[in-house]
Amino acid sequence: MSEVTQQKANPIRPDAGWKELPWGGIIPVGGTARAFKTGGWRSNRPIWDSEKCISCMTCWIYCPDMSILVEDGKMIGIDYDHCKGCGICAEVCPPRVKAITMKPEGV
Repeated sequence: MSEVTQQKANPIRPDAGWKELPWGGIIPVGGTARAFKTGGWRSNRPIWDSEKCISCMTCWIYCPDMSILVEDGKMIGIDYDHCKGCGICAEVCPPRVKAITMKPEGV
């Protein structure tokens, strides 16, 4: 006999603000990261120049939020819904290329 695992319903509303999330890193159900847009509190925004980009994928490797969008092995943009604006992508972009620069949010 095989065991049937029941999925718990997600108790967190998809449009919940950060103040409504559980404390202490409690994860009520798996796979909820895509449902919550966490880039809204960023103070700096990475700006990607597709003309300069050589698709070395260094930014994708280092991005802690998986916010670098890739298609067919090439960078195609940045997921601003989840990007926190840490600037790691801009720091690791090759100096001769500098396809990613940081700008203040809203500018």
